[in-house]
Amino acid sequence: MKIAIMSKGPGNYSTKRLKEEAKKRGHEVRVINYAKCYVKVEQSKPVVRYEGKDLGEYDAIIPRIAQSYTRYGSAVLRQFEMQGIYSTATSIAIARSRDKLRTMQLLARAGVGIPKTLFASETSSFDDLIEQAGGAPLIIKVARGTHGNGVVLAETNKAAKAVMQAFFVENVSFLVQEFVKESAGTDIRVIVVGNKVVASMMRQSLDDDFRSNLHQGGEGKPIKLTEEERRTAIKAARAMGLPFCGVDMMRSSRGPLVLEVNSSPGFGVEKVTGRDIAGKVIEYIELNAKRRNKKDRVGA
Repeated sequence: MKIAIMSKGPGNYSTKRLKEEAKKRGHEVRVINYAKCYVKVEQSKPVVRYEGKDLGEYDAIIPRIAQSYTRYGSAVLRQFEMQGIYSTATSIAIARSRDKLRTMQLLARAGVGIPKTLFASETSSFDDLIEQAGGAPLIIKVARGTHGNGVVLAETNKAAKAVMQAFFVENVSFLVQEFVKESAGTDIRVIVVGNKVVASMMRQSLDDDFRSNLHQGGEGKPIKLTEEERRTAIKAARAMGLPFCGVDMMRSSRGPLVLEVNSSPGFGVEKVTGRDIAGKVIEYIELNAKRRNKKDRVGA
């Protein structure tokens, strides 16, 4: 098979691992910097250009689109989709996952456990927001952010009000979430591939930071999930339309609560757990891209 990895970082661990496993299994693989691609929109001729040439036919695409390039990267991926090329994540699913509010709405509709969440922008009803979220301490985060950036812990109602006022003045949309004290400073990252959990780790902050992201200096260790946590991760992935993703959740007194579904999860969990995530992704592509191509030939 011919596989393209859409990535701005050919030296990134996840990109290298995907390329390594694809080649090991006998596939032709190329890393494409999607930021340098451009599309030619013409009737019945969807084309992606790269380094002055049309990109050839591919059997599958693995999009590894950075948060700051979501809009452009998704546009390039849509052009590949118009060519009928299989992708491990659709452009629509990626765009949904990058919108924190949309993610929470989809998860809630699917019956997935989530923290109590409110969304606001130009309202000055700060006292009501605080009350509806259950009172301080509260988590306040910008509607679009990643790696734990743009997230604040307000330990008092007064502090929460001050943070919301600052966002209000700057016209920044934000989320207000309940603080789950029994899970402070820890969360669980679950990797789902093809409706199966293939790896999981607990992330723990190394100091008094309430954020546990590895990008914020958190530490990971392998963890065995409960059956309820396993079902929740798979249900969240399905709700977001992401057969390959990272599901972040935390343990609470009322069960697992999903915080985020990441369409381009890092592979740091491989180093922590020793699980071959890249191999599982390539295996999933082999099965599903071939099945889809066979179906297309039959339909033709």
